[in-house]
Amino acid sequence: MRVLGVDPGLTRCGLGVVDALPGRRARLVHVDVARSDPGLDVDQRLLLIERAIEECLEEHAPDTVAVERVFAQHNVSTVMGTAQVAGLAMVAAARRRIPVALHTPSEVKAAVTGSGRADKAQVQTMVARLLGLAEVPRPADAADALALAICHLWRPAGALGSPQREPGALTAAQRQWAAAEQAARRRA
Repeated sequence: MRVLGVDPGLTRCGLGVVDALPGRRARLVHVDVARSDPGLDVDQRLLLIERAIEECLEEHAPDTVAVERVFAQHNVSTVMGTAQVAGLAMVAAARRRIPVALHTPSEVKAAVTGSGRADKAQVQTMVARLLGLAEVPRPADAADALALAICHLWRPAGALGSPQREPGALTAAQRQWAAAEQAARRRA
């Protein structure tokens, strides 16, 4: 299974792609941070982030997209931008019929560190260890996106508690077609 983890943010949006390996292990495929200039209008900032998400989906053809579940913050403008970017990721995945799962920050931290209260440095260190990286992913948004993908590999239901796609949402032929398209993209 290949998972794209999205750590939504309007200024910095982490994008991390991870493949599952046998024995509850994972391999880094791609990591990036999409950025937008706070001086731009919000619509232009969202467009920049959306393009980066679309490119990542096209290039890496994930089987699932795991998005950080937006939670209430004291700063309303921050939560608004985060929610808008999370929505972009969900729509881009839905457009491709890729299932989406939402994971809370504490669920992600618990999955990769064993503690739902782990700090950023602990998450970065464990992500590097789990993926066999020589250095911790920076900035923290990159590590958080990878942590989301790893979390989903180990806790696939996510915060929703059940898959977002009904098992019969696609016909057998549609499932085969989608699988063939993803395999072709991976080989390219």
